[in-house]
Amino acid sequence: MAVEYKCCETDFFVSIVIIFFLVMFAGLMSGLTLGLMSMSLVDLEVLAKSGTPKNRKYAAKILPVVKNQHLLLCTLLICNATAMEALPIFLDNLVTAGVAILISVTLILLFGEILPQSVCSRYGLAIGATVAPFVRLLVWICFPVAYPISKLLDFLLGHSHAALFRRAELKTLVNLHGNEAGKGGELTRDETTIIAGALELTEKTASDAMTPISETFAIDINAKLDRELMSLILEKGHSRVPVYYEQPTNIIGLILANNLLTIHPEDKVPVKNVTIRRIPRVSETMPLYDILNEFQKGHSHMAVVIRQCKKPEEQPLSNAGDNPGKEFKVDIDGEKPPRDKTLKSKRPLQKWKSYPDSANNSFRGSRSKKWTEDMASNILHINENSLPKLPEEAEAVGIITMEDVIEELLQEEIFDETDHHSEGHCLGEL
Repeated sequence: MAVEYKCCETDFFVSIVIIFFLVMFAGLMSGLTLGLMSMSLVDLEVLAKSGTPKNRKYAAKILPVVKNQHLLLCTLLICNATAMEALPIFLDNLVTAGVAILISVTLILLFGEILPQSVCSRYGLAIGATVAPFVRLLVWICFPVAYPISKLLDFLLGHSHAALFRRAELKTLVNLHGNEAGKGGELTRDETTIIAGALELTEKTASDAMTPISETFAIDINAKLDRELMSLILEKGHSRVPVYYEQPTNIIGLILANNLLTIHPEDKVPVKNVTIRRIPRVSETMPLYDILNEFQKGHSHMAVVIRQCKKPEEQPLSNAGDNPGKEFKVDIDGEKPPRDKTLKSKRPLQKWKSYPDSANNSFRGSRSKKWTEDMASNILHINENSLPKLPEEAEAVGIITMEDVIEELLQEEIFDETDHHSEGHCLGEL
């Protein structure tokens, strides 16, 4: 039988203080259960590294506490259950059993559940950081009971892990943070477009950005740089002009337009007497990220896209100089010509294929080597080596440039001074 205390006695006020403490303690445990357990480790790590100074401080204090989430959950629930079970015992000393149950349910529901969870769901980071030392103390107190239960949960449910966004989810998240979404985001339309383009770039191949070979402007290596050809090159406005041998699909190199500044049309200098730079060949299935990484090395900002007519296993093994590369498709729209830009990117690379006539040439050197020993190997020496031809099992399908890759990244056309607008399309420079 419960002992009843009369009003205004010492034991009466002690019971009131204990009841108040139990309600507040149960409310704190309930609020922390919602506030702390709703924070993923990824969210806290992001805040700890990139949040505001105040949020960084809060996240740094909370991270060690929530690292073992099952142990924290068991601790908070044990403390919450203990407080709620003890509350009716002390209420029973003040009022009848029925009234004690009614008051305890009301107090727990209002002050132990609704209000704490409402507050902690909004200010959980600040509250959690403030009471983090106290929570650590509770973890040590409840450790003998909470630890075995947490290990059982780890065994049954697995360890808690950081939930990272998949690529499509990350794109949606970025779009929601754009100011056009109307949700208070700070990202502009250009920022969200570029981020989305970077996320999509890994799924696109050379065939998605190339210019078809039939729509590519190229000159014959046996042609002469007379006034007519020079005028045509000037009219096209290309900074790089592909050079072919025997047939337009057999592109063997390229010439830089600025190398023609000292040539007089009256001299009719043969194209083969001008400095011709080697042009790499890439498979049409090569990811754009890999192509971008090779372009940024500076060896060439233009490449020929190759499609293999036979399966790789049907081809005999050959050295790097005889292998045109894996199956690649460069899809440069004829109305979206390639251009010359630069951009940095970091990503594991596929092998950059070399030329059929150069067994020792490779585009795997560093930038420093470009200006030393590899510089000479980038020049096509016509008198020393026979002109290269495309193997019978390979087919040139297009040309891809640095600018084509950047357009896929920006998801917009890049127009320059030589572009001409016609019916909403762009005809411009390679």
